[in-house]
Amino acid sequence: MNRLLDYLVVVTGASGLLGQQHAKAVLEEGGSVILLDVDEASLSVLLKKLSAIYPGKVFSYNVDLTSEQELISISKDVFQNIGIPNGLINNAAINPSVEKNNHTFTRIENLSLESWNLEISVGLTGSFLTSRIFGAQMVENSIQGSIINISSDHGLIAPNQSLYRVEGLLDSEQPVKPVTYSVIKHGLIGLTKYLSTYWAMNNIRVNTLCPGGVLNGQNQEFLGKFNEQVPLGRPARPDEYKGAIQFMLSNESSYMTGATIVIDGGRTVW
Repeated sequence: MNRLLDYLVVVTGASGLLGQQHAKAVLEEGGSVILLDVDEASLSVLLKKLSAIYPGKVFSYNVDLTSEQELISISKDVFQNIGIPNGLINNAAINPSVEKNNHTFTRIENLSLESWNLEISVGLTGSFLTSRIFGAQMVENSIQGSIINISSDHGLIAPNQSLYRVEGLLDSEQPVKPVTYSVIKHGLIGLTKYLSTYWAMNNIRVNTLCPGGVLNGQNQEFLGKFNEQVPLGRPARPDEYKGAIQFMLSNESSYMTGATIVIDGGRTVW
């Protein structure tokens, strides 16, 4: 315990399924977190829940990661009133989820430029902006920092679209995991590699975590098909990435930078 004592870590997309777990990973090891999310209502609920358990260690900002000015504004408040973070977890993304619906699983022929630009802005440009803003402050204040970009097994492989196939629909109508998700998750690995060398002499380590599928109320038909594609035969529990987050932020990984850690039940092995 207390591997992250006195750490201050920014988590983007904090109110999402894994964002909450990333925040808990920091708090459980003695650190403090700054929660960033565009969903004000969910953020408020999460802040209240975590603050009840870890008083004085949880801060939050409702912010649109696609707005450079909003990010600059909240970062100034963070630096002046909370401190200079020494950790950043770029987790925010627009991720169509099979457990909720698949109407956003847009085929490339029908994907609008507006959707492309929005999803790239949130998942990739947002990670660039937060890295630039908070990373620069780490450098300026001579802080040994750790940045984690949350990619996916889809940052390494293409989606197997048969998982989402619906019997009775024409091929041209079948739902698919959208191209934007793959582009963003591959792009985050590239961002990691670039930043890891760019800030290496400043003792800022930058690494990528590639989670696999996560259990979140998917129907049994989907799970049956998914489990057949994973050597361990199941999706991850939401809390199964906390150990990796704690390791990647802490000094236990002091000689690791530019790396990609894959935790996917073996899915990318096949």
